[in-house]
Amino acid sequence: MAKTTKTAPLNKKNDTKSVDKTPLQLTKQHKIVFGSLLVLFSVALLFAFVSFFIYGQQDQSAVQELTNRSETVQNWLGKFGAFLADLLVYKGFGIAAFIFVRLFFLSGIYLVLGIPARKLKNIWFWDLFVIIILSVLFGFFATSAPELGGTIGYELNLFLQDYIGKPGTLLILLFGLIIYVIFKIKLSPESIQSFFDTTKKEIKAVSITNPLNNGKNGYNLEEFAVVEEEIDDIHLKTNGSQFEINKEALKPTISNSSDINRDPIAKPLAMEVTPIATPAIIANADESFVIETAPEEDIIEENLASRLVADFGLFDPTLDLSNYKFPTIDLLKEYSTGGITINQEELEENKNRIVDTLRNYKIEIAQIKATVGPSVTLYEIVPEAGIRISKIKSLEDDIALSLSALGIRIIAPIPGKGTIGIEVPNKNPTMVSMKSVIGSAKFQEAEMELPIALGKTISNETFVVDLAKMPHLLMAGATGQGKSVGLNAVLTSLLYKKHPAEVKFVLVDPKKVELTLFNKIERHYLAKLPDMDDAIITDNAKVVNTLNSLCVEMDNRYSLLKDAMVRNIKEYNDKFKARKLNPENGHRFLPYIVLVVDEFADLIMTAGKEVEIPIARLAQLARAIGIHLIIATQRPSVNVITGLIKANFPARIAFRVTSKIDSRTILDTQGADQLIGRGDMLYTNGNDVVRVQCAFIDTPEVEKITDFIGSQKAYATAYLLPEFVGEESGINLDMDISDRDTLFREAAEIIVNAQQGSASLLQRKLKLGYNRAGRLIDQLEAAGIVGPFEGSKARSVNILDMSSLDQFFNNEQNK
Repeated sequence: MAKTTKTAPLNKKNDTKSVDKTPLQLTKQHKIVFGSLLVLFSVALLFAFVSFFIYGQQDQSAVQELTNRSETVQNWLGKFGAFLADLLVYKGFGIAAFIFVRLFFLSGIYLVLGIPARKLKNIWFWDLFVIIILSVLFGFFATSAPELGGTIGYELNLFLQDYIGKPGTLLILLFGLIIYVIFKIKLSPESIQSFFDTTKKEIKAVSITNPLNNGKNGYNLEEFAVVEEEIDDIHLKTNGSQFEINKEALKPTISNSSDINRDPIAKPLAMEVTPIATPAIIANADESFVIETAPEEDIIEENLASRLVADFGLFDPTLDLSNYKFPTIDLLKEYSTGGITINQEELEENKNRIVDTLRNYKIEIAQIKATVGPSVTLYEIVPEAGIRISKIKSLEDDIALSLSALGIRIIAPIPGKGTIGIEVPNKNPTMVSMKSVIGSAKFQEAEMELPIALGKTISNETFVVDLAKMPHLLMAGATGQGKSVGLNAVLTSLLYKKHPAEVKFVLVDPKKVELTLFNKIERHYLAKLPDMDDAIITDNAKVVNTLNSLCVEMDNRYSLLKDAMVRNIKEYNDKFKARKLNPENGHRFLPYIVLVVDEFADLIMTAGKEVEIPIARLAQLARAIGIHLIIATQRPSVNVITGLIKANFPARIAFRVTSKIDSRTILDTQGADQLIGRGDMLYTNGNDVVRVQCAFIDTPEVEKITDFIGSQKAYATAYLLPEFVGEESGINLDMDISDRDTLFREAAEIIVNAQQGSASLLQRKLKLGYNRAGRLIDQLEAAGIVGPFEGSKARSVNILDMSSLDQFFNNEQNK
């Protein structure tokens, strides 16, 4: 049973109590056991029903005396089987009761295999529907054999005949069968016609030249027949029309195998023909115009992270919060109305306008294909031979004028394809909900360190990227175009996949209103300086100390990696979890740290170089030790994002901007000025540019997630970052010997022996926290044992050996 652990307030000394807030959830083991029981019960039911039709009359009297052990029955399942058969067959639905065997068997299989229950609901509905129809139907025709229709079927038949007569009853039964055939079997006049119409098979002749005869003799492979397999559970919604689509790949086959066997060249070629996976194709009268759309992805009802907790070997970093429950997917709202709505008239109209516009400029099109996405449709065109690509690209404004669109984007050519792409906004865009991308199998089964579900592409596929491989992300766009929603989507993705022990957030919010909801998960996921009251930084003056503190954390982590002889945080944590690193030497499990900065331009205006220098250091060096940056700004101009910083942000997201110059500033290419807003964005990681409709998550959804997490047991405090010790730290220090730390002399001996003055050295040798080690360094500097702070370099040591150190302490005692 899943329980939500609620922590009592800190100002009360009451014990924490577990409070059930979530409904009963079956574990995988429970599902296997219960599913196996249903499968075995279906087999037993089958034995009982079959034996009823053989020995039913002999067992009729014994059914009434079930408590009498001396009574014998012939049913293969004994008295219990005789009772079940009498109840469900004779007193129930007659021969239609055999469908219950199928229902229980499928229910068990679905539970064992973990198939979503929503698919089983459809089967139960239609099977129960046909059970009633068949029971009444047998009761109508087989009045002399009551066991065929059962008591229920016979009585319902008589009831209907009393009110509407035999003809009316027969019409009602016929109408029920029509409903089942249309909605379940999906039989239509078009499908019947296509079954008999053999002319729809596309025949293509392939000619092969014999290289031995220098092209003089030609070998003809027989026609390839394109086989279309109909899928009964997929339909597309249109404005008044319904189009069946082909989901499976088009499978090329050889129609005449005898020619291949006797042809030495055609045979090996035919053996290489393999099925090619293609998206769903919509039937269309114009053979040169192909409309395709990707099928909707299955939504996984359960958050897999809640049950697929990683096996950390001998050491489990999640042990402190071992009862932590991941957010459930039902906390998110489903905004979409059941998939992409396709308006075929709009597609045909846009296709004709594109073709006519290009034809006006003497550009002929060999083929055009439309791929429908949530907010944009991609028209891929194949121009006739001899047409220059640059000529088509220059007609962007003319095509936009003919389509009356907000703005189109031409991709010439599409990378990896021999086509030219024209992206046209849909008149009625479909909203992409955060629930649809979080619940997708692509996100739930993603094997990434820091997976982020950004939204859906033009082909309606969930777009998932790994923040750990970016390694930093730059988000930009005009005000109100979706940056804040994009940040919430990033944070929500990580909350659904990573345990509080695995990732920490440093949130900087100068606007003070965008990220405040995440205060509720401070002691679960947030990191802060020890002297800060709020984990979310809204004061620009405190940002400088936080950034410098992250630089100190970065240096400390690199020291740990050096001692562990590993190259990155993943190798280090794997080694630590395998208990190959000693915590007594300062080693610890290192969570990922994600720094999120909203409105970075405001920080630069107020802090300038004080912010730029630590950001540049983190951008260049922090990726190997698990510190990743996400910076959002309206326009990353040179005075906001310098070339040094920008070079370390290959991953960039551009929402809609107002000019081509702004687009080039963000992406180094144009295109962001042609976006339609409301979450429409372009993503690049240094290679291709991908158009994505960002997933929408509203404030109430974020609030539900943070409330769910915040109500559970948490750590004592937020993750504490090391204190930052500035250059002036050694000035005006207290020189009173009595105020020195009790470990002062031992620390001085360690520093003199190592001839290296650093707080991290004292941490490892004396097993101290960074704060106490920093104070010892301050006291050693005040005493003159170590030199002043020199940035990233270790402090100089002014005493060369132990004898000189003993003399130093003797002189202090004689004063």
